Amino acid sequence: MWRSFFLALGTFLLLLGAQCLGVKQFVLKARAPAPASQPGMLAPPRPGPHKVIDPAPWAPWSLMSTGAVVCLYSFTIPRRLKKG
Repeated sequence: MWRSFFLALGTFLLLLGAQCLGVKQFVLKARAPAPASQPGMLAPPRPGPHKVIDPAPWAPWSLMSTGAVVCLYSFTIPRRLKKG
């Protein structure tokens, strides 16, 4: 179980680092709750404030290297631990 967990974590970090290499910034949209104007009317959700994340120049490389180390570590974990 631990082996697959660390392999999944390392793969996620590798892919996140590769994605940070390809994009300049991430824009996260948040929805604000719609005001209740009338009890029977449904209003469409209004776009809320945006959060912009600019990855640092060193972030993709450190994410990919950490992911690679964690993936390599997952291969050294024994498949089954022997119980007493």
